[in-house]
Amino acid sequence: MFDQTKKEVVNTVIISDIHLGSEVARPKAVKEMLQRYDFKRLILLGDIFDDLNFNRLKKEHWNLLSYIRKLSNPDRNIKVIWVEGNHDEGLSEIMSHLIGIKVYKEYYWIFNGKKFLAIHGHQFDRFLNENVFVSKVASFIYSKVQKYDRENQSISRFIKRRSKGWLRLSNKVAEGALNYAAEKEADVIICGHTHQILYKESQDIEYYNTGCWTDIPSSYLIIYDEGNIKTLFSEQ
Repeated sequence: MFDQTKKEVVNTVIISDIHLGSEVARPKAVKEMLQRYDFKRLILLGDIFDDLNFNRLKKEHWNLLSYIRKLSNPDRNIKVIWVEGNHDEGLSEIMSHLIGIKVYKEYYWIFNGKKFLAIHGHQFDRFLNENVFVSKVASFIYSKVQKYDRENQSISRFIKRRSKGWLRLSNKVAEGALNYAAEKEADVIICGHTHQILYKESQDIEYYNTGCWTDIPSSYLIIYDEGNIKTLFSEQ
């Protein structure tokens, strides 16, 4: 068990694609990771939920939401930001009231002289935006696979990785994000959505993808007080 008296001090923690309500969600692991750090800012970078069905949320899922609500208490001096993802649409306003967190379409902040931009990334997914019906059918089928998959959800995770790879989604989102960051004069842009960690640089603009919390190991980003950014992993 982690000793909470020895937390690592960092500036910002960024996580995305938790997909609460799905069988591949890892809310307990997310909470344990957050408890390892003493941070000033937490960014939930989209797809915190899997869909609109609250009945799919288990006790551990609600426990994580309760913990995030506690973090957002003004007495904690932690800025908690929720950036909406495509799976969160329709839930954001309701849940923002329940857990007391403002929801953004995209979030900017200045840190160590650099302009940071956090946006989920589905905005740069042309296949998703141009094939809404197909995407919804695929999501429905995928949820059924999860329901009948084995305990470790190995088949579901394999299907998700192959589907993202087949669409070459990771590089397409990165390209769109870098172009968008240039328009917005951002120095760093951070996305989720693809479920794949990635770093790219173009014209002095840095692109990071957080990965996801539905695969094992899961991944997340840390920004330290000195300004350096690091991708870390959790297998627990």
